[in-house]
Amino acid sequence: MYLLFGLYLFFLFLILLYNLLQLNLLFNYIGKKKVDLPPMDRDSLPMVTIQLPLYNEPYVAERLIDNIVTMDYPRDRFEIQILDDSTDDTTGLCEKKAEFYRSQGLDIQLIHRTDRSGYKAGALAAGLLQAKGEFIAIFDADFLPNKYFLQNTIPHFQDKEVGVVQTRWTHLNDDYSMFTKLQALQLNVHFTIEQIGRKSGNHFLQFNGTAGIWRKRAIDDAGGWRADTLTEDLDLSYRAQLKSWKIVYLEDVEAPAELPVEMNGIKSQQFRWMKGGAENARRLSPMILRSDLKLVTKFHALAHLFSSSIFVAVLMIALTSVALLPFLDNLQIDTHFLGVSLLGMIGVATVYFYANINLLAKPCSLKDILALVFYFPLLLTMSMGLSFHNTVAVIEGFLGIKSSFVRTPKYSIVGHLRHKNAREQRNPISNNLIIEGLLTLVFCAGLLMSVRTHEYSFFIFHLMLALGFGTVFIFSWRDR
Repeated sequence: MYLLFGLYLFFLFLILLYNLLQLNLLFNYIGKKKVDLPPMDRDSLPMVTIQLPLYNEPYVAERLIDNIVTMDYPRDRFEIQILDDSTDDTTGLCEKKAEFYRSQGLDIQLIHRTDRSGYKAGALAAGLLQAKGEFIAIFDADFLPNKYFLQNTIPHFQDKEVGVVQTRWTHLNDDYSMFTKLQALQLNVHFTIEQIGRKSGNHFLQFNGTAGIWRKRAIDDAGGWRADTLTEDLDLSYRAQLKSWKIVYLEDVEAPAELPVEMNGIKSQQFRWMKGGAENARRLSPMILRSDLKLVTKFHALAHLFSSSIFVAVLMIALTSVALLPFLDNLQIDTHFLGVSLLGMIGVATVYFYANINLLAKPCSLKDILALVFYFPLLLTMSMGLSFHNTVAVIEGFLGIKSSFVRTPKYSIVGHLRHKNAREQRNPISNNLIIEGLLTLVFCAGLLMSVRTHEYSFFIFHLMLALGFGTVFIFSWRDR
């Protein structure tokens, strides 16, 4: 009993620490300095290689290429590499597009691999061997940057210490469903407060894998792309910063992209991010600790790398809270604070509202603010429902268990419209899906136990868990 209570308090402390770190990033964000665009003569713009890594993307590949060729940049100073590892019709579609635009004088080539070794990292590395550009811009299949993207980013490389320029993701289909809305609200926090907060505090931040530009020399100096992690972008970001390369983050330069619309698509993306974060925490932590970085920078770097572990803490608190229910009377302490302390996530709530209200059109309407209030508990509930799935990913990452890079399916969705031929990806029933269903029943049992024992300290928490796991289970089953 006391061991369970101790575990509960330990993981509750970890969540409290996470909240405090989020608040610290918010304070840094509020004190941010504006990043000015250095003037640069159009005639002195450097050569840029634009890489488009693709794998089985028949619904968005043509849209991406049509968008990229419109870049407002001297045609003799950028090339396009279509890095295609596809095993479906995507390759033929891309080859036709490349041939069409080559006939119009554009430098565009298809680099097709048949073995997919190294997944996305392998494709980027293969393209880099043939790249003519001094700078490498990368866009995933579902991104649609505006034509001034290169003009708004390349001038920042006049600072010879800048190795990366990253821009803010925005969303093509955030109003498609409740799930896309919640994803957008969560990503908005990362692409405002977390990125700018880390930069303003002189801490490490990251290249997000797409919608950014690398200095080719920085990639080489940091050791190049490595395929031994599912988040090669985070890995290279940290190795480059350990080599003293700077990352510039441009909050005002937007890169619209498509959010996953299926629960299994959301889960595959989350799995990569969580497992990759844990892999890099295991691999990079010794390098961070041995470095000559300031102590506070080391602390924030480690907190960033281990941030995916917050889902482990949430799941452990959830399970221990159910196990504690029959013994609460025997603890001989006032337990009313237990449920309140977890739900009163002041740090996360403050960061969420500040980030998303800040992105609303001004002046903000009462309707928009009330919508954010409505969505916040739903976002917490969905995050709780994903805690088991993400915990599995984190544990696999820490244990070094290898898995393939599973793509997140995209369907050329803008607003409520999708590609006319788009069909959902089918997934088999997995053991994890069955466990999620069983956990739904566990937390429902916790609710019944609260009613029978008249002990309601965890009632709201268990209600959110039951709804979260139930929703994830039902929609994962539906999307099979």
